[in-house]
Amino acid sequence: MTSNVIYDGGLRTRATHTFSGNAIITDAPLDNFGKAEAFSPTDLVATALASCMLTVMGIKAKQMDLDANLIGTEAEVEKIMASEPRRISGINVKLTFPANNFTDKEKAILENTARACPVSQTLNGNVDQVITFIWL
Repeated sequence: MTSNVIYDGGLRTRATHTFSGNAIITDAPLDNFGKAEAFSPTDLVATALASCMLTVMGIKAKQMDLDANLIGTEAEVEKIMASEPRRISGINVKLTFPANNFTDKEKAILENTARACPVSQTLNGNVDQVITFIWL
């Protein structure tokens, strides 16, 4: 089992990761009867895309002995909602790398790795993904 999710009432859930015991809460967003005091479930989906991209780039960078160059890379995430049915229609991710310590070949490898992350592949065809890479 990956996680256990409990509805706490008030449009809030509490999810506990089975292996680590770490927990997160979700709230419904303001535009859907919620308080927005925590990530909404759809916020987590959009955020998972960026986290997945950074994770697989970290794995690839480690394999290339470039992991230290990736530290501090930041992802800004924008989730775009649609209605009828209510769903995520797009996710924009802007990845900013703190230092340009990569060759053009290394950049291409890392960009391709990010675009092929499991979350991206899962959303592919259902959610418009706009990924921007900023190499400072």
